[in-house]
Amino acid sequence: MTASGTKALEGVKVLDMTHVQSGPSSTQLLAWLGADVIKLETPGRGDITRGQLRDLPDVDSLYFTMLNCNKRSITLNMKAPEGKEVFEKLIADVDILVENFGPGVVERFGYPWEKLHELNPKLIYASIKGFGPGRYADFKAYEVIAQAMGGSMSTTGFEDGPPLATGSQIGDSGTGIHLVAAILAALYQRTNTGRGQRVQVAMQDAVLNLCRVKLRDQQRLAHGPLGEYPNEQFGDEVPRSGNASGGGQPGWAVRCAPGGPNDYIYVIIQPVGWKPLTELIGRPELAEDPAWATPEVRLSKLDKAFALIEEWTEKHTKWEVMDKLNAHNIPCGPILSTKEIIEDETLAELGTVVEVDHPERGTFKTVGNPLKLSDSVTEVQRPPLLGEHNDEVLSALGYSADRLAELRTAGVI
Repeated sequence: MTASGTKALEGVKVLDMTHVQSGPSSTQLLAWLGADVIKLETPGRGDITRGQLRDLPDVDSLYFTMLNCNKRSITLNMKAPEGKEVFEKLIADVDILVENFGPGVVERFGYPWEKLHELNPKLIYASIKGFGPGRYADFKAYEVIAQAMGGSMSTTGFEDGPPLATGSQIGDSGTGIHLVAAILAALYQRTNTGRGQRVQVAMQDAVLNLCRVKLRDQQRLAHGPLGEYPNEQFGDEVPRSGNASGGGQPGWAVRCAPGGPNDYIYVIIQPVGWKPLTELIGRPELAEDPAWATPEVRLSKLDKAFALIEEWTEKHTKWEVMDKLNAHNIPCGPILSTKEIIEDETLAELGTVVEVDHPERGTFKTVGNPLKLSDSVTEVQRPPLLGEHNDEVLSALGYSADRLAELRTAGVI
């Protein structure tokens, strides 16, 4: 805890109407930053991910628990008149509403932006959609659809293979992070204007923002082949280029001992690193050889350069190679499997991977808060059980115990 005992977003109230991944990833970050995030769920079922991909019967799935830490949960039937009454009291009481329903869903509940703004002029209404207004506006979007339409898949994979999805959830969690930035900007602007506003991020836009270097290269193609790519042929679009770094310094993943599926290390050849590399691999003569000595002459035979490095790395483990390369300040990174990451002691010490107690499943591991603030330290708390905070939240809105019992009996909460 900080000396002041406060958190960055202390006092900020969020009504979280999100589900699955993109929205919950965003509101979880807000909760980790200290906001009071109240997750509004459907009575009886809740967020659909509570029951998806379960590893234990009748227990909230890891899919849910890893995206909903530090939140409170209430249930509410938005179709019932009494449910709408509760909802309107909630709207009047919060700073931010976040939702990632399909296009038009909140409007069909009877709450377009104009109505919400009328109920609470200071409300920041934040949405994630698949696409912006226009041709695609009403289309459904999922993680890999966003990757497909945002430039990622066409540029991921090897030249002779199909387009590939990436293992990182750039469509869902990537959009969630973008939404956090937009929400915080709106919150800051409100300190000057006193007004709330509409905030929207499209998944396609977020993925494209993360793929901007590929649009850079699309435009560079007009002036000739892309020298830092390993491809021999170039058409009129950016090709898939395997493990090429795509940046100013060439890189590649090379095999290591003992030859398992993740026994690889990614190595970047910087001009200053070429001489120590040649010594490590036992080919010191290449440091002065005019055919190898400069980045320009190496560019046309990067495949051969990395093949030479691989002949050496195959004799060592990726951890041994990492130590040897780092001793000479050569950029590299072993390919870490999910097992290695979840068991990594350093990541545990840093809070990058944390262990959380849960009343039904025992303990589970999850990703900690990647946003590190010196005066707002995050303590990752367990996610809520379905409707766990109904009485707590609604009592604060003025509902008596008797009224809460009536609402429960009527299936409103």
